[in-house]
Amino acid sequence: MVERVAAALSGRYGAARAISGGLLNTIADLPPGAIAVTATEPSLMPLAKPLAIALHLPLVAPKSMDVAFLLTRTPDRWELRETGPKADGPVYVFFDPEALKDRHRPGQGRKRDLAVAMGMRRCKTVLNILDATAGLGRDAFALALLGCKVTMMERSPIIAALLEDGLERARQHPLLAPIVQENLFYSQGDSLHWLNSGLDDAARPDVIYLDPMHPPRTKSALVRKGMRRLRAIVGEDADAQDLFLAARRCARQRVVVKRPRRAEPLAQQRPSYEIVGRTVRYEVYLTDSLKT
Repeated sequence: MVERVAAALSGRYGAARAISGGLLNTIADLPPGAIAVTATEPSLMPLAKPLAIALHLPLVAPKSMDVAFLLTRTPDRWELRETGPKADGPVYVFFDPEALKDRHRPGQGRKRDLAVAMGMRRCKTVLNILDATAGLGRDAFALALLGCKVTMMERSPIIAALLEDGLERARQHPLLAPIVQENLFYSQGDSLHWLNSGLDDAARPDVIYLDPMHPPRTKSALVRKGMRRLRAIVGEDADAQDLFLAARRCARQRVVVKRPRRAEPLAQQRPSYEIVGRTVRYEVYLTDSLKT
């Protein structure tokens, strides 16, 4: 994992994200004292040190309170923890084996809103999907469980470290390993840069899925667990509209944008249709090939 994260720092995470009114290009641009690497106990510090070196972050003693966030090695996994007396629980990547059972419950599987937005209800072929803003990988994992071939891209090196750790643990699980190996792939880098790199036709995904970081909602109770901490680390996606336009150029069949239910549309374009749930909606933009 450390080698993969280190490779990301060589320049492929160079596109900007807004943070505190500025632009976040690398971990070095985080405010001083924002984040450090540690472990829950001294015996795990040797496991934490290589990642601290790869990410160019300070390595601090367990339970340090000198920084706002701690990328923490536990006996089981990597976690992003907030410090302070009012800190919430840790953020980590967990691909739940119980989700294998949920696929067959009413309202799940190909009937769930996410799958319908992808066009899976009527699709008889295996979809190749690019999750261009993978984050913690929840939606990508759900689609992989349904048989799609999903490539995740995440440009924040810190979130990428959590994501790669979750994938490594899933590869060791007897039920999840076949799904991860066959359907769920991870490619480090900036999806906007990749989409603008001049893809040949064979590399174009059937569907490009976007779930950009959006401005915080006015009601704090509506904020999903961990979202505030992720936003503090990676900022908002200031170039989300550029990513949308690049996705529109490259997708074979459709672009799907996940938005809070009452949020403004991502781009000044009218979607082909929308699927509206209780808290989120999916804007579906069909390509010309599917409109005819």
